[in-house]
Amino acid sequence: MIPRHQTVLFIVLLAASAMMGGLLWNQLRRAHDRLLRGEDSAPTQAPLVAPAEQATLMVASDADNTVQPRILTLPLPQNPESRARAILGRLLDLYAAPESAHPVPGGASSIAQVFLLPVAGANKSEASTGAELAVVNLTGAFVAGHPSGLETESLTVLSICATLNANLPRVTEVRFLVDGQPRASLAGHADLMRTYLTNENTAPVEGGR
Repeated sequence: MIPRHQTVLFIVLLAASAMMGGLLWNQLRRAHDRLLRGEDSAPTQAPLVAPAEQATLMVASDADNTVQPRILTLPLPQNPESRARAILGRLLDLYAAPESAHPVPGGASSIAQVFLLPVAGANKSEASTGAELAVVNLTGAFVAGHPSGLETESLTVLSICATLNANLPRVTEVRFLVDGQPRASLAGHADLMRTYLTNENTAPVEGGR
């Protein structure tokens, strides 16, 4: 017979898991609703009238499976979502360029939207700093053309998460959509159903938070 305290603990953990799942689903639904309303966060390229600022791109290299910072001066809009999209677009332009160290076709147009949402269930320290979840909506064409392989897919995900964190420190978590919908993987390997933490080497959160 199962002890009563173990039964109570199991029920509490089950309820907590259900609550966190509901919070995450609500966040993704809000982002999807914004897609349906046509709330585009920025043009594909940052407006030329935007002031030039330094941005840190965390660029992947297939040669040694690393992600290294590269500082560039870019015209960046002030709106955080527009800024995030412009910076990620420049990162993917580097990958689509000839002689890229991490060749991935698609370029800036592969970033359809970037949405920033409050982190669900943020603890006191996260709440005080305004911790945010970035929902990165990739295009289906980008995913279809991405090279398959655990290392190359992981480097793409890692570099996107690290670049967001380097330029928008409030972004502590990242989720991915493809054409506005959840997708199991990038190109068969990198898990796109998970939340990635930008301050813990983008390790996926257990339980799909």
